[in-house]
Amino acid sequence: MTYSQWQDVLDPDALAVAQQLDELLPGPLYTLGLDGIRTFAAPPPPPRTTQVASVEDRIITWGAEPGNVSVPVRIYQPDSTTRAGALLYIHGGGFTVGSLDGVDELCRIIADEASCVVVSVDYRLAPEHRFPAAITDVRAAYDWLRANADELGVAPSHLAVGGDSAGGGLAASLCLDLRRRGIPQPVMQLLVYPAVDDQFTRPSWIAFKDAPLLDAETAQWFWKQYVGDSPTDLNELAVPMKADTLAGLARAHIATAEVDPLRDDGEAYAAGLHEAGVAVRHQRYTGVFHGFFPEVQTYAKSRRAVLDACESLQLAFRLGPSAPIRHVPSRPHTAAVSGVAEWGGHTA
Repeated sequence: MTYSQWQDVLDPDALAVAQQLDELLPGPLYTLGLDGIRTFAAPPPPPRTTQVASVEDRIITWGAEPGNVSVPVRIYQPDSTTRAGALLYIHGGGFTVGSLDGVDELCRIIADEASCVVVSVDYRLAPEHRFPAAITDVRAAYDWLRANADELGVAPSHLAVGGDSAGGGLAASLCLDLRRRGIPQPVMQLLVYPAVDDQFTRPSWIAFKDAPLLDAETAQWFWKQYVGDSPTDLNELAVPMKADTLAGLARAHIATAEVDPLRDDGEAYAAGLHEAGVAVRHQRYTGVFHGFFPEVQTYAKSRRAVLDACESLQLAFRLGPSAPIRHVPSRPHTAAVSGVAEWGGHTA
């Protein structure tokens, strides 16, 4: 489907990007093959327009079965003298592409606007490293963050997790993993159009099967790179929607894009969390497609979505891990949510 067929749906920023994609791509993204996709998706040098106190690249090593795991991370310290908490951020990219550079400016903005430390994690990619390699790396990074929070100037009780697309799915999986291991939940999970199901059957998979950038066939191709052609032992750590219950998980801020095959999966996960008694703030951003969230220099709604997420992070850090929870109803949204103070039953 050409960009012109989305003229009545996409906002001007998204339509301009869709036109560029239409000119650059000969067909669906997956037809480029793995090497072609990685070349296409490789980001330019990060713009670094948002100033923070410091940025440090590290290789952290932490114990995980069957032995220690070494994971590259990038640590952003905000200019603020008071750190509200720390966010472990997990980049997207269909489990096969993506890097620390690709979310560098995004992480800078979150660190600055939410006055928090951001630890961006560079997990191993498929198909060279299939499930469960990515969640193993994310687990190790979070466990390291819990153990070293004091060094970073934050309380171990004030940690959040988040990510976009594949990274959002991994953030959801991490919360399930923490529950399985009896480890306290983060103060919030930030899930941006998360990959949380493997059925590909909800209406958005049909309505937006030819969406710009991430069409339905490309999304399923990415999934096969991650789990293989015939997975037989996938559990909730691969597919969060397979969890027997979503009760007892961290409060959630879930953002979805209107024109996105994954939209209904993310919104179904939001509904499932709510039904399980978890506080959920969900926002659907109209007129944009999958992948918009980190593109803060391209879409006006990207910056709006990031600032909305930072509002939720600020509130979650203030509420802490044991605050009472109360649902904020889902609704389509293009501007800041009014009534965010209701989230958690406290005044912001």
